[in-house]
Amino acid sequence: MRIGLLGGSFNPAHRGHLALAHIALRSLALDQVWLMVSPGNPLKAGRDMAAFEQRMESVSHLVDDPRLVVTDIEPRLGTRYTVDTVRKLHRRFPLAHFVWLTGADGLVTLSRWKGWHQLVKAIPVAVMPRPGHNYAALHSAAGRYMARWRIPSRCASLLPEQKPPVWVFMSGPQDEISSTSIRQRGHFRVAQATPQPLGKLFSGERS
Repeated sequence: MRIGLLGGSFNPAHRGHLALAHIALRSLALDQVWLMVSPGNPLKAGRDMAAFEQRMESVSHLVDDPRLVVTDIEPRLGTRYTVDTVRKLHRRFPLAHFVWLTGADGLVTLSRWKGWHQLVKAIPVAVMPRPGHNYAALHSAAGRYMARWRIPSRCASLLPEQKPPVWVFMSGPQDEISSTSIRQRGHFRVAQATPQPLGKLFSGERS
């Protein structure tokens, strides 16, 4: 299977996350997108972080497609950093073709992540444009480092089965909404979460 990994704090989830997931499903020809709610973002420690269960519920409230899978897989795997999560997923699901999904704002800060050089060499990466962040993303430390491995957006559907390092800057509608702006307005509506059990996400798990 071809699976997009969209990790984040989701504090709370918003339509920008949903748009990224849908564009990834279509442009990358994915079978699923896993919305992986992080137990805690090391770069956002102490920043008005809602409880994990509340953030899980905010994602569950948002999803509108059975191919979008809300999961607490990182706490189950016992990982905090993305590079460690990806390593464990590759070992646990050896038949899957994973793609890491992020917005342009995520690419701007990628060079601050633990083991980011190893991360981009371990998994194909798809970047979604975000207003006010695109130029900075392409000229960031990570953007410059990864420039040699970028493929054209018209080839995005080939990305999941390409050997990393490889990445694409996807095209699509851009939305200025952010989790911060939602919290500042006091809008954080949630519903009951329905996370998928780790062993039942799909049938490619190693027995």
